[in-house]
Amino acid sequence: MTKATPKIITIEEHFMHAALTDHFPAGHQPEKIRARLFDYAGIRIEEMDAAGIDMQILSHQSPGSQRLDEGIAVSACVAVNDALAEIISQEPDRFSGFAMIPTADPAAAADELQRSVDELGLKGAMIHGLSRGEFVDGEAYWPIFAQAEKLGVPVYLHPADPDKTVTQRYYAPYDQSHPMFTRAAWGFGVEAGTQAVRLILSGVFKKHPELKILLGHLGEALPFWMDRIHATLQRPGGDSVDFSGTLKRNFWVTTSGFFSDNALACCMEALDPDRILFAVDWPYADNKAGVDWMKAAPVDEQTRSAIFSRNAEALLGL
Repeated sequence: MTKATPKIITIEEHFMHAALTDHFPAGHQPEKIRARLFDYAGIRIEEMDAAGIDMQILSHQSPGSQRLDEGIAVSACVAVNDALAEIISQEPDRFSGFAMIPTADPAAAADELQRSVDELGLKGAMIHGLSRGEFVDGEAYWPIFAQAEKLGVPVYLHPADPDKTVTQRYYAPYDQSHPMFTRAAWGFGVEAGTQAVRLILSGVFKKHPELKILLGHLGEALPFWMDRIHATLQRPGGDSVDFSGTLKRNFWVTTSGFFSDNALACCMEALDPDRILFAVDWPYADNKAGVDWMKAAPVDEQTRSAIFSRNAEALLGL
């Protein structure tokens, strides 16, 4: 008797649409990547089918609305979320999505999140790095997290390029000779991981204890650092922050672009396996490579099935 193949849902899969990209200078994506980002049902579905992927949760790729001024951001987010809902409506069994929200105007961002979930059927929001140069842990941004808690949907903290001053002081000159140093190889993880730590320190989870946060790339190294961070925040001056408890209660992580047995084992030891969701990070990572890795990962079949789809179904109400 052959073993049943589990359903496969991928959580961090990107697209681009002119409703947002027209507000930025033309990017420098390689043509192969660009063609896939702007493809919604051709190459995208062909490559999903070839890898055995049932559903992608779509999210607009960086640069996101976090780089836009308040007046432009609101209308751009409405337009791109409407466009995403239309893409999903063409293939509702294959796609769902995360909203883009105008964080430069937190009240409008909360309203757009509600509209996106209640009217468009989207499953949460994705934030790309700093909002007009600010991390989003400040209390001015808390209306966004209050709305997410009320709606019962997650906010996905996605990396973006570091601040220019940080790049100059921490990464130069290697940002030029090795541009991935500031991005997926190191800088992206530092940015998103720092945002997550700042959220925990801010107290937002005390006010909104049911808030759900998603981190990609197997937690941006925080599962590895968790015990160390927690222990040092228990020392005098650390304000006895329950770092590990908050990470375990309020965070979920995805495998996006990080197909590592060692990192997966660390996450499974630090967090409950039901907090780990499968993602590829398409089109930057390869669907088949990700699926083949997860199929062979050293976990039991119940855990494999949970990571492949059941955890996503539970978190997103699919």
